[in-house]
Amino acid sequence: MADKSPSGLLEACVVAGVSNERLKELCLNVSLAGRDLLVEAEVLQVHAPPFVKKESSSNGVHQDHALAFSRVQRRRSFKKRDRPVSTITESGKTNESAVGVSDDLSVPQNIDLIALQQLCFPDGLRITNECGEDSYHFLVFTDVFGTQTHGVVAQYCKPIQFQQDNMMHKNGYQSSKLQRLYTTYSICVISKYPYYNALRDCLSCFLLQLKTSRMSEFEEQVKEFSAKLALVPIPPPGPLHVVFNLRPLRIELPSRLDVDRPVLDLDLHLPFLCFKPKQILQIISCILMEQRVVFLSTDWAKLTLVAECFMIFIHPLRWQHPFVPVLSCQMLDFIMAPTAFLMGCHTHHFQEVAEEIDDLVLIDIDQGTVSSSGSDRLNLPDVPLTARDCFIYRARELQLHYDLDLCHAGSRTDINELRAHRRRWQHKVNSVILNVTMELIVNIFSEVCEFLNYEHRVFNSEEFLRSRETTDHTFYKRVNKCSYIQFYTRLTLLYLTRACVCLQVLDTHIFHSFLRDRLNRKNDAFTRMQLNIRSETRRLRTMTESPHRHTREEVSRKTLRPENGLNNRLGKSMPNLADCRLLTLPVRQISVGTMSLQSGSWGPSRPIRTFNLPEFPPPLSYQYVQKYYVDLIGQLSRAISMATPDDSALLARYYYLRGLVNSVAGRRVDALGDFQSLYKTDMDIFPAEMLNTLVESLPADERKLADQRPDLKRLISRVKKDNERERARPMDGGTVKRFELPKKHLHMEDFVRRVQESGIVKDLGTIQRLFEALTVGQQKQVDPETFRFFYSFWKETEAAAQDVDLPAVALEHLESDECVYKLSSSVKTSHGVGKIAMTQRRLFLLTEGRPGYVEITKFRDIEDVKISSAPFLLLRIPSLKIKTSFRKESFEVNLKSECDLWHLMIKEMWAGRKMADDHKDPQFMEQALTNALLMDAVVGSLQSQKAIYAASKLAYFDKMKLEVPMMVPKTTSETLKHKINPSLDLTSPQAVDVLLYTPGQLGVSELDGGANPKLWCALSDGKVLVFDAASWSMQQNSVQVGTSRLNCMLAVNQLQLWIGSKDSFIYIINPRSVSCNKQLTEHRGEVTGLTLEERTDKFNQTVAYSCGEDGSVIVWDVSSLQVRRQFRVSCDRLQSIQVHNGMLWCCGRDCVMEVRRNGTVHRKMSLPDHLLSSPRGFSSFLLFNESEQLWAGFADAGELCVWHCRDLNKPFIRIQLKDCAGVVCMIKVKSQIWVGCHGRSAAGKARGKIYVVNTDRYTVEKELVAHTDSVQTLCSAEDRYVLSGAAQDDGKIGIWKVE
Repeated sequence: MADKSPSGLLEACVVAGVSNERLKELCLNVSLAGRDLLVEAEVLQVHAPPFVKKESSSNGVHQDHALAFSRVQRRRSFKKRDRPVSTITESGKTNESAVGVSDDLSVPQNIDLIALQQLCFPDGLRITNECGEDSYHFLVFTDVFGTQTHGVVAQYCKPIQFQQDNMMHKNGYQSSKLQRLYTTYSICVISKYPYYNALRDCLSCFLLQLKTSRMSEFEEQVKEFSAKLALVPIPPPGPLHVVFNLRPLRIELPSRLDVDRPVLDLDLHLPFLCFKPKQILQIISCILMEQRVVFLSTDWAKLTLVAECFMIFIHPLRWQHPFVPVLSCQMLDFIMAPTAFLMGCHTHHFQEVAEEIDDLVLIDIDQGTVSSSGSDRLNLPDVPLTARDCFIYRARELQLHYDLDLCHAGSRTDINELRAHRRRWQHKVNSVILNVTMELIVNIFSEVCEFLNYEHRVFNSEEFLRSRETTDHTFYKRVNKCSYIQFYTRLTLLYLTRACVCLQVLDTHIFHSFLRDRLNRKNDAFTRMQLNIRSETRRLRTMTESPHRHTREEVSRKTLRPENGLNNRLGKSMPNLADCRLLTLPVRQISVGTMSLQSGSWGPSRPIRTFNLPEFPPPLSYQYVQKYYVDLIGQLSRAISMATPDDSALLARYYYLRGLVNSVAGRRVDALGDFQSLYKTDMDIFPAEMLNTLVESLPADERKLADQRPDLKRLISRVKKDNERERARPMDGGTVKRFELPKKHLHMEDFVRRVQESGIVKDLGTIQRLFEALTVGQQKQVDPETFRFFYSFWKETEAAAQDVDLPAVALEHLESDECVYKLSSSVKTSHGVGKIAMTQRRLFLLTEGRPGYVEITKFRDIEDVKISSAPFLLLRIPSLKIKTSFRKESFEVNLKSECDLWHLMIKEMWAGRKMADDHKDPQFMEQALTNALLMDAVVGSLQSQKAIYAASKLAYFDKMKLEVPMMVPKTTSETLKHKINPSLDLTSPQAVDVLLYTPGQLGVSELDGGANPKLWCALSDGKVLVFDAASWSMQQNSVQVGTSRLNCMLAVNQLQLWIGSKDSFIYIINPRSVSCNKQLTEHRGEVTGLTLEERTDKFNQTVAYSCGEDGSVIVWDVSSLQVRRQFRVSCDRLQSIQVHNGMLWCCGRDCVMEVRRNGTVHRKMSLPDHLLSSPRGFSSFLLFNESEQLWAGFADAGELCVWHCRDLNKPFIRIQLKDCAGVVCMIKVKSQIWVGCHGRSAAGKARGKIYVVNTDRYTVEKELVAHTDSVQTLCSAEDRYVLSGAAQDDGKIGIWKVE
């Protein structure tokens, strides 16, 4: 979100140096004698906006708006010391400054002038015999809230000379020879944003002007310079930069690349010129471990620039500790702080710092070295090996020398053209470096998300560490010693309480903040790159909830055969769902040398545009500044009128800037209108906090004027609601917990939470059955020791399975995604001695002696499993017999004490496999696998006679097979191709409210998101999931569009997907970027229907229609998103609309109407007489262009009615739907109508059926038992497949073949 007040370039401008009075005193009494004189610096001038303000208008009404971009609401007074401050004239006469003894300097609250005067001269202020060159350095200030401001300091020399009694004076004596002495002044420009290059350019232009002007004009010139910078608005994030003229240079202010990224106005290749890649990794490692880091250089400018580069390199992680990249000589005691910090000082303090303080990380920028103050070498672990190798490879490929890019070019004679070329080169280099460093952070932390529990906000750090390579453990986790101390610095104004000698990365404040963002599902650059580089196997793994084990592919590390590659399956059309391998896609093999850096790129997807500000007004008067704003608003208005509606991103930036300028110029109502336009152009840059401040500052007359405009009235209302919601949110963004074993007895509710936090299983029903198993024969509570035994056994079994060393002959027989989940002890079998191994697909024997592989059976081939006994001497040992369909004789194995457990597990896997095959739902198999492994853990943890009985409580599918025959009707089985579970990441199923299929786009790259077809799935509470319809893998995390139920979807074009919501908004998603940054807010009630009209008239563009439950209909211009017209129809809850032959058909509960484009009703059809008593009436309707028919379904009746559109008075046709309680939805596919219904089974349970009706014969061709709850939605995929979504008790998506 933006700041609460309009953002301008200048926060304050401070001039520091020595007053003329003090200079006179020094020069009369002190002789330099060839040496420099060190003097104390003073703050001479402070300039902060507003610089002009209209106190009253011509009619005497007070006007309280200030004509400057400023944050005037947070200010304090800084009182100067009692010595008068003077400026120096060229003639040597003193001229009293406007800042006098009793003057209060009004400055921004977070600027400490006492520290600033030291930082302006970090090496001290001296009077010298020689004139030094101008120099620049950069500062960072931090307030008590952690908010940073940034400063650029220009130092320039001026000669000191004065006359008295017409004689030159030198040290108090008359002299005919003039002594040439020089002193230095500093001008510090302070901004909220790190515009280091731009502000340095501004100061360079100003110093050029100062050198040709008189000293008596100095203060006025500084004030005028400051006022000009205060008139420069900060561009919003996105593809628009602001350019202004400050002769002789044109200054360009780059915008942030995205709302979650910092301003980037420095050269990111500087660290790569100073350090080797290995040293850069060492520095990043030190920062991530929150060490006490000190940068050193002989050049003060390098300290801040290099330190800021590293802050950008670790994005989105943020440094949480003191950040003071420049320490003056008087501030070196700050390095004594025992807490983590990042500071910088001059190289000549190197020995002093290294000898006095231990455990500092000393980084010499000039020498390119990284060392420790306590030892000769830096004793810190390296970043993980894979991430390190990838980064070093990338870094070596960087092209960092600008001169090489100029070899082919001629000399440029225009300085601004030369600078523009340099900026373009730097932008390209910065983009590549940002991608390299982001890839590094993703490689280090990407798998953290797999060990997060979002519902309970828990991070399982121990499990994450177990998943890492052993050599990388020291980086993530390291023994540390902590002390607690209170430390206060006057520069950063921070109370710091925790001091650490050495932290593990997983326990740092940086990482904690990163975890909080992940748990809040922040969609930032890290998330986008992580999703883009994630392998297809990992994506598909998210579609099935099973305990993590190493797959055969991960174990073998073999190169994939080309015929098994991804490209053969991911086409532009629908996949062949008959291929069972679709859910076992191999890992996408990408070498370090060939991986594209475009994925998740920081670089903007659109070309950068620039907007030129008008020339600055010459005098600082209200009228001229007001005219400047009028000209600026006029330019922005012209830019808006010339921009095409397709370029909504650029339009949004123009609206934002115009709203910003209007608010500063006092045109508050106009500003509200501009910000309202952001809803239709780009909501990502919507300045909510600023807008709330603007609304609160509206005078009564302007508020009344705004309320007269419906759009502004809605905007004000929503701003207030959003503000209340924002205040209710946690200030820290939510807590982050680490998983811990319980210390108290757990009742059912606590047990569910603990198991979900542990990451073992999420499903509520499974956890409840586990609770019953662990509490067999005792009170219904689990004691801490039992939970600890169970958890430990689960993890030990998991680790043991991952350590299984399969011989090559076994790997050859396993699928790429198969994992060994259970391994028996060495046993005797009918095929020799060996160990029984269980994967999610099969059982096999690993023979001993000469390692071998014997296939026992696949679970789908089992015919019977039973326990028998085998004679052994005088005893009979329990054995397990497995009869399969492909082997005549049974496979027998003497499992001894393990026999009962294996019997339970194999029967559960067999039943789960049969359920999965019958229902075409692989999730049943994964759930059966989880049940089997939980049985194993229960038996291992209880270690008692009741253990097997307790484990049988988890035999869910085996009991279901015995209790309720789950035979799927033949027609259903033949038509159903596959089922997917969109609620897999959730603790309970969610209703699938809307489905929409969008085809792939030829000519669009996969990186642009348009290569493959997509399935859009709307779940409860505004959550939209996106599936790759070529593999049915989840494409990325959910997109949140509001918090209410979503009712309808419409693919308007390749860049717009509209979603109608119960909260009255229409959300617009970009299908390529899968992001929602636009909203249509004109509806007053629930949006229930959307439809599109493609007009053939070349003068009329495509229009969209939307309807609300209150009967309102709005006609939209698709390109501009403007309302063409709106009207209201009279009916009971308008539910859906459809365009047919140039007319709009509207379906309400009580009638179906044919409406002209002007909103008048042409024809109306009421409910049939036999359904007049139906409380919910019509539920859905369809119109056929070919046969001119109207088909309608009813919410409380199991029938369809068909009317002839040309004559609605003709008798209608009734089609009865057997065992149907009501129709929910209908779609037309080829010559069929697919009807989704709700009903009840013979046992009284809810179920959803799909009826396939022949449109020629008006008969039901197929009756499909689709779901265990109502069918909520249907959609067609290229007329090859129909997709159905079920209500909450089922919550799955069915994929059906169309014949």
